[in-house]
Amino acid sequence: MADSHAKNHDYHLVNPSPWPALGSIGAFLMALGGIMFMRWYNRGAEESGEFLVAGSNWANPWVFLIGTAIVLYTMFMWWRDVVHEGDAGDHTAVVQLHLRYGMIMFIASEVMFFVAWFWAYFDAALYSDEAIQAARVAVTGAAWPPTSVTVFDPWHLPLLNTLILLTSGTTVTWAHHALLHNDRKGLVWGLTLTVALGLIFTAVQGYEYGHAAFAFNIDNGGNIYGSTFFMATGFHGFHVIVGTIFLIVCLFRAMAGHFSPERHFGFEAAAWYWHFVDVIWLFLFACIYVWGSVGATIH
Repeated sequence: MADSHAKNHDYHLVNPSPWPALGSIGAFLMALGGIMFMRWYNRGAEESGEFLVAGSNWANPWVFLIGTAIVLYTMFMWWRDVVHEGDAGDHTAVVQLHLRYGMIMFIASEVMFFVAWFWAYFDAALYSDEAIQAARVAVTGAAWPPTSVTVFDPWHLPLLNTLILLTSGTTVTWAHHALLHNDRKGLVWGLTLTVALGLIFTAVQGYEYGHAAFAFNIDNGGNIYGSTFFMATGFHGFHVIVGTIFLIVCLFRAMAGHFSPERHFGFEAAAWYWHFVDVIWLFLFACIYVWGSVGATIH
C-alpha cells in the first residue's frame, strides 16, 4: 500500500514498524530499572554498606540493562530500515529536505538544552551571593569561582582539547569535500582522523575530571560551581561521545560505499552535529574555563 502511494507523490509513507512500540518498552524499562537500582544502592549503603541486600534486589540492575539493550537494538534496527529506505529510492528530494529540517530542529533543541546550563552558570556567577545563599551550600565570600575552589588552568588541558576539537572540525570538513568530489579515500581518511580526535578528546576530558580538585567533595569546594561545571562540560562530553559514535557509523558506511556525492544526508547530519559540538565547546572554553580562571585570579 505504501509503495503504491509513493508512486503518486514525493512523500514517503513508511510501512508498519515495530520499533516505536519496542523502543517505548525499552525506555520504560530503563527508567524503571534506573529508579530501582538507585533505591537498591542507597538502601544497601545505609543498611550494610554493601551492594547486595536481602530480598530480590540483586535483580534490580538487570532491569535497567535489559531496557538499555532493547533501546540500543531498536536504534540499530530502526536506522537500518531508514538506510534501506534511502537505498530503495524512497528518500525523494522532498523527503531529504524534511530530513534536513528535522536535523536542524534537533540541533536547535540541543542549543536550548545548553542554554539552560549556561544560564545556571551565569546566574550563579553574576549573582554569586544570592545564588549561593539560596542553594545553602558552602560559604564562598560572594566570589566566583568560590574561594575554596582551585580551578583548572585554561591554557593547559582545556586549550589542548580546544585545539583537538577545532582540528576535528577541519578533518570532517575535509571528508565532506572529498565525498562531494567522489574521493572515497579522502572521505575514509577524513572520517578516521575525526573519530580518532573525538576519542582523544574524551580521553583527555576523562583525565581532567580525574584531577578536578572540586569534584564530588563537599570539604574541598563541592558546591554550585562544581555542579554547573560538571553539568555543562559533562553533557558536552556526552555529546562528543554521541557524535563520535555517529561518525563511526558513517565511517563504516563510507567503507561499504553507501554514500555518493548526490545522496549522503546521513554523513551530512553527522557533520552538522559535530560542528555544533565544536561551537558549544568554544563557548564552554571561553565562559567556564577562561572567565572562571580570570575570576579566580582577581579574588
